[in-house]
Amino acid sequence: SRWLQRLHALLGESETKAMQRRAENYLCWARGLDLGERTELAKRPCPKPPVELRPVRFSVTEIETLRRDPYAIYAKRILGLEPLPPLIREPDARERGNLFHNILEEFVEARPSIPGDAHLLRAIGRKHFKEAMLPEETEAVWWRRFEKTIDAFNDMESERAAGISACHVELSSGEIPVDGTRATLRGRADRIDILKSGAAAIIDYKTGTRPSVKEAYTLIAPQLPLEAALLSRGGFSKAGANKADDLLYVRLKPDGDVVAESIVEPKRMKKYARGGEPLSAHELGEVSWGRLRKIIQHYDGPDTGYISRALPFSAANLDGDYDHLARVLEWSAGGEDGEGE
Repeated sequence: SRWLQRLHALLGESETKAMQRRAENYLCWARGLDLGERTELAKRPCPKPPVELRPVRFSVTEIETLRRDPYAIYAKRILGLEPLPPLIREPDARERGNLFHNILEEFVEARPSIPGDAHLLRAIGRKHFKEAMLPEETEAVWWRRFEKTIDAFNDMESERAAGISACHVELSSGEIPVDGTRATLRGRADRIDILKSGAAAIIDYKTGTRPSVKEAYTLIAPQLPLEAALLSRGGFSKAGANKADDLLYVRLKPDGDVVAESIVEPKRMKKYARGGEPLSAHELGEVSWGRLRKIIQHYDGPDTGYISRALPFSAANLDGDYDHLARVLEWSAGGEDGEGE
């Protein structure tokens, strides 16, 4: 090193040797890292608890978790572990989504015969924002975003009103047995519109970009299709045993746009149908029910383990509630260990 040579020339022989003696401890410790016994990285967890301990009652939102991160189901439902709230918690995207959901739920219930009423929606929004007691800086941003959506949401409601005979919000289903298994499924729909044609449209409000329409149609995110399956089996008693005619994400975007995205819109879905004809909402629900049956049967096998991060959103996303418990940073650093399924 030229820098060390210059330092040596400046300090002289005696000072250089004294400096080297003082550094000997650090050099020994550094060499010790290479001389110690090799420590294996943590292995990717794939616990296999007894079948009688495995969960048999599921919600529609848990099925995506069972596909994406089975270990999270194991930690929550079998070990009974719940994430602790942070000591200092800032309002997050989930809380914003719940706030907007609650406002729209009350608004739709309050005006069953009126297509749209901007003043009513704004008043309900003000009430819920006041009850939320958000930090001032958060409220300023979130209220501005909500206020920009009011007119667009009313426009959408006015357009849909002519084809709707009844509207049900925040409907909870009963526990419906999954044939061929010992499990049951339940769900909670943001909104189910009974159409004048006799069929139904299931709506899920979203303030974020996930899940995408593709993830829903390909059943990576099967919540809406599974709600369609529950509906056809009479799970939502108030809505009757109807067939779903449409499955919609209504996205409340930051710029104020309100976009209704059908996950079974034929032109959009044709590219996901793998050469076949796009599935209707009811057909997609039945396919999702068949997949549900298979995955539950799969995890009823004693040799099937609850592997960590089977299908994560991205390799860099380590925000899962149980990723630290699964020691993801350790086993992922060593590459795939071959114990996956």
